[in-house]
Amino acid sequence: MSAADIKALRARTGAGILDCKKALAETGGDMEAAIDWLRAKGIAKAAKKASRAATEGLVEAYIHAGGRIGVLVEVNCETDFVALNENFRTLVKDIAMHIAAAAPSYVRREDIPPEAIEHEKRVQKARVIEEGKPEHIADRIVEGRMGKFYADVCLLEQVFVKDDKKTVQDILNDAIATIGENIQVRRFVRYELGEGLEKKSDDFAAEVAQMAAKA
Repeated sequence: MSAADIKALRARTGAGILDCKKALAETGGDMEAAIDWLRAKGIAKAAKKASRAATEGLVEAYIHAGGRIGVLVEVNCETDFVALNENFRTLVKDIAMHIAAAAPSYVRREDIPPEAIEHEKRVQKARVIEEGKPEHIADRIVEGRMGKFYADVCLLEQVFVKDDKKTVQDILNDAIATIGENIQVRRFVRYELGEGLEKKSDDFAAEVAQMAAKA
């Protein structure tokens, strides 16, 4: 599987880079089988809808019990009919709850400022060199570790708190395939009481994640 294969599959299906990479890995690099794999998952279908205008939708507010964490998220769809659909409303609520639990910084990797990406790459390269890895393979190792960085900070690449077998993007793709409209997370904001102060909130974040997984 090469970068050219991933690019070609993406051009034929409209699916994302990570989905194309996974499809090729699952099918041993067979292009046609990878296309079928994406179609079976509903990803190719979802990708084709991604270019359609999504100007309706909902702004959902989620407040964790006790008012310690608050989230506002805007999720768009194509029609007000779908915006009133119970499945869509449940999806938006689940995404808001996930944001409260997982604390992403961005919706997607394209939203990350270039300087933040370069800073992270420098940090990771310094770590690689400090670990004694050969410098000539450092960049390749860094690229691998950047995937973990994106999965940590980007909402769509995070593991969904209610299903650890899927990412948030997978959940969106499932909804698109079921509902039949383009659905996009446009933006969100997350507030946590005392954020930026010295008080630690690791235990509280773990509590929110457990609550979201059980919902």
